Amino acid sequence: MKFLGSENYVATDDLRLAVNAAITLKRPLLVKGEPGTGKTMLAEEVASSLGMPLLQWHVKSTTKAQQGLYEYDAVSRLRDSQLGDARVKDIHNYIVKGVLWQAFEAEQPVALLIDEIDKADIEFPNDLLRELDRMEFYVYETRQMIRAKHRPLVFITSNNEKELPDAFLRRCFFHYIKFPDAETMKSIVEVHFPGLKKELLSAALKNFYDVRNLPGLKKKPSTSELLDWLKLLVAEDMPAEALQSKDDKVAIPPLVGALLKNEQDLSLFEKLVFMQRHNR
Repeated sequence: MKFLGSENYVATDDLRLAVNAAITLKRPLLVKGEPGTGKTMLAEEVASSLGMPLLQWHVKSTTKAQQGLYEYDAVSRLRDSQLGDARVKDIHNYIVKGVLWQAFEAEQPVALLIDEIDKADIEFPNDLLRELDRMEFYVYETRQMIRAKHRPLVFITSNNEKELPDAFLRRCFFHYIKFPDAETMKSIVEVHFPGLKKELLSAALKNFYDVRNLPGLKKKPSTSELLDWLKLLVAEDMPAEALQSKDDKVAIPPLVGALLKNEQDLSLFEKLVFMQRHNR
């Protein structure tokens, strides 16, 4: 079982190697990188290309590790007991299976995405160490040991919002998705916008990297923002000339709100353009 790439996802050689290394080692693949660099989409495309169902667990700040295993709905059981419901006699009726349980009991190998693990509190990764390592967990309410029928292919994404525990990192294969260079970005754009005029693409990429390389930006525009911007340019039938300044200096591109997402960055960019014009 090897990941060789996908028509819908431009995977660099080192990224393909990382995916296949995680498969060989039977360890979770921990993928870090800037928001918008395709970490979540990687899991989707690998699962699709390998013919595996994908189960997704999107982590929030309030998410607890236990929710990925199972939850005991004691409130519903109490309510049903007050109503005289016969279901209360069987506690299994009140056990809600989490994503890990679903992955463990699947009849075929599945891919499991634990998305943005760094959003949860610091104990969250540690609380999953045993389950991801041994591929089993115990259900105290029903006195069951749940063991994985097949080891799932686990993807874990992080936006680097907080450091992950060393014990957790030791159990993962790590890969950092570097921000694409211009050539790789051109390949990514061609996947999403086949047949895009070369002049427009060149002008758009120059504008994009000019904006992105501006020092002091609070939030640099990412790949997903570039694709949104291109979608708008195509929808507006924007000519390449509208993106090019006559003197080759940095100019405010049309629909810049797709690239810069806060007033501080927009103000900084406008100041740079103003200064360049007055320094001619």
